[in-house]
Amino acid sequence: MKFDAIDNNLLELLQEDSKQTNKELSNKLMLSVTAVYERIKKLEKAGVIEKYVALVNKEKINKSFVVFCSIKLVKHTKDYVVKFEREVAKLSEVVECYHISGDYDYLLKILVEDMEAYREFMVKKLTTIDHIGSTHSAFMINEVKHTTAINL
Repeated sequence: MKFDAIDNNLLELLQEDSKQTNKELSNKLMLSVTAVYERIKKLEKAGVIEKYVALVNKEKINKSFVVFCSIKLVKHTKDYVVKFEREVAKLSEVVECYHISGDYDYLLKILVEDMEAYREFMVKKLTTIDHIGSTHSAFMINEVKHTTAINL
């Protein structure tokens, strides 16, 4: 899909605050409300805009202990990969999971209450998944940058 400058501006505005009304967006973009509505619908239909979400403050819900866990599987067969991915997708503590290159096979971002909760998660949930060969955990000291916006 080809984007023009208005599409880019519209996407940037929506990434900043998706609760802006079409009227507010039309004023910022100097377009009619109808034109803004049609552009948004076009972007949604094309799958550029997948969904709208609320970003929750992890400190306010007591989930500010952030862990990056690297996982190495025992083998790289299709069955092992598919089963691991299916099982890890069910874990609510895992907010992001990436199949990566390098020394480890997967990188997980995990949000829990504290170190004790992470230990409980590791012992009772993560390490019960078959075919995990090893794990390596790194804990967030300070969040320097966190954004969901994609630079256009």
